[in-house]
Amino acid sequence: MHSIQSIIEKHKAGEHVGIFSNCSANEYVLRAVMRRCKRENLPALIEATANQVNQEGGYTGQTPKEFYEWCHEIAKREDFDASNLILGGDHLGPLTWSKLSETEAMEKAEILVKEYVLAGFTKIHIDTSMRLGTDDKTVPLSNELIAERGARLCAVAEKAFAERKKQVPGATEPIYIVGSEVPIPGGAQEHETLSVTGKDDCTATITAFSRAFESAGLARAWERVMAVVVQPGVEFGEDDVDVYCSEKAKELCSAVKDSRFVFEGHSTDYQPRPALRELVRDGIIILKVGPALTFALREALFALENIEKTALSEKSAVLSRFSEVLEAVMLEKPGNWISHYHGDEHKLKINRAFGFSDRARYYLPEPAVKDSIDTLISNLSDPIPLPLLSQFLPLQYARVRDGEINNTVDEIILDKIGDCIDDYVFAVK
Repeated sequence: MHSIQSIIEKHKAGEHVGIFSNCSANEYVLRAVMRRCKRENLPALIEATANQVNQEGGYTGQTPKEFYEWCHEIAKREDFDASNLILGGDHLGPLTWSKLSETEAMEKAEILVKEYVLAGFTKIHIDTSMRLGTDDKTVPLSNELIAERGARLCAVAEKAFAERKKQVPGATEPIYIVGSEVPIPGGAQEHETLSVTGKDDCTATITAFSRAFESAGLARAWERVMAVVVQPGVEFGEDDVDVYCSEKAKELCSAVKDSRFVFEGHSTDYQPRPALRELVRDGIIILKVGPALTFALREALFALENIEKTALSEKSAVLSRFSEVLEAVMLEKPGNWISHYHGDEHKLKINRAFGFSDRARYYLPEPAVKDSIDTLISNLSDPIPLPLLSQFLPLQYARVRDGEINNTVDEIILDKIGDCIDDYVFAVK
């Protein structure tokens, strides 16, 4: 049994348990996730999205096999038990190639799903909800067509797993997630008033997929469709957050209460702890988080830059100028933020640096930004003066003072990200 299936069974039996899914390709984030999960004896679920990791490299430059191996390398360095590491694929389907014809886009989507499963990913979110180049732009896609395309990709995944099982005897069968009542990967481009997924819409999605899987001879695979992606009323924009309201989602949650299904909630970033716990209680037991984790990383780097300026500005040191470099690169290459942030130049500047959408995360691997981070870390290689640590990172100061973490830049950054992860640990245990 897949470990997520086990968690679902416990939840259905009345235990208040769930799992959080970490959607990031940042090494600091993945290390922080593994450290917290190791400490709490929890599985670490790490997911890559179709535009982030695919057969063409995605924006990370990694194929599914390369991402899988990289995550396992990090786990080895962190002494994290690989049997507790779950790799998932998010929004797997034709999204990246949606401007192509149905024939071309679906062929590429089939290769995508095949490579994810062959690599060893065992949580597969099939997403065929987007229009393709030859679809009528004036008519919404029907549930039946979405499900038919989804079943086609599942058939490829099942065939790929049969191949993998020959190579890896005892390999875990993949579980599947369907539905896509969420923004496209990367976050909402405009933050509009939310509508919670309707109960009838949820039921229609499940029914359509059930029929499509049955027609495609995938009855056994249908038994491993464990969750449906819905919009339970959580979202965030550049400068605000929609907090979960259990009452508004009550009708939706009743749709799967007496079934084997649970919900997967995307965009749960920045939700307060009580709201995260209510989400799990109500059956939205897979909590996706991504930008909030790199947001915490960026906060740590900004705080450390302030420490660097204060401690070294009078010593003729070459400073990192991290925030300046980040801003300059974002202005030079606006593609990853320009459609997500709105307002006058002053507001745009604030959101580039501090916006909840955290579009800055896409620029951390840029050579100039990476060099500035390396300089920052090098400049703070000596123990950070405790008064400055208290001023700019008070929670980490307290843990250094109490001997819980070491006074190194590496541990301070990881612990700052861990503060965000702790909210999800609280919700799922």
